[in-house]
Amino acid sequence: MTGLPAGLRLRRAVPQDLDDVMFLEHTSFPTDAWTSSQMAGELWSPHGYYVVVETTEDGAPTVVGYAGLSSLAGNPVADVQTIAVAAEQRGRGIGKVLFTELLDEARRRDVHEVFLEVRADNPVAQAMYTAAGFERIAVRPRYYQPDGVDAWVMRAELPVTPGASTGVGPIGQETLGERD
Repeated sequence: MTGLPAGLRLRRAVPQDLDDVMFLEHTSFPTDAWTSSQMAGELWSPHGYYVVVETTEDGAPTVVGYAGLSSLAGNPVADVQTIAVAAEQRGRGIGKVLFTELLDEARRRDVHEVFLEVRADNPVAQAMYTAAGFERIAVRPRYYQPDGVDAWVMRAELPVTPGASTGVGPIGQETLGERD
C-alpha cells in the first residue's frame, strides 16, 4: 500500500526515530504534546505498532509523519493512539496513508473494533475518520488540556476476514530484516 507522493516512503518506526517523532510531536501539538518518555514507551511497547513517513530525497531522510496503534495480543479491540503530519506536508494524503496502514495492521492482528479520540476542533481529521467508517459515539468534555477542547470518541467495526491473520505486516519485514 503506498499512495504516497513521490519522494516519500512509509516504514515501521524504530527506536532511533524518537527524536524526529518528538520534534514533529511538539510542532504538531504544542500545548498537549506527549513527553519523550511516553512516546518512547509507545515505540518500544510490544502492543504498539508505529509507522513513519519519511523523505527519500535530498540527503538524510526526514520524518514528515507518524502514527501509532495499540492493541493487546489476542484482543479484538485496538486504539489509534496518534497521527501527526508536518504542517508543510498536510493536504497531500499522508495522514490517510498512515491511518490506512494502522487499520491494515489492526486487521492483521484480527482486531474487530477500533477506537480513537479526535479534537472537536479538527474537522479535517474528523472527516477522514468518518470516511473510513468511524462514527462518533461519545464526547469527552475538556479532554485536551490545557486548551480545554472536547474529544470526540469514535469507533469503527472492522469486518471479520476468515484466515486474515498473517502475523507481521509487509512494512514490518524491512525492520525485521526479512525480504519477500
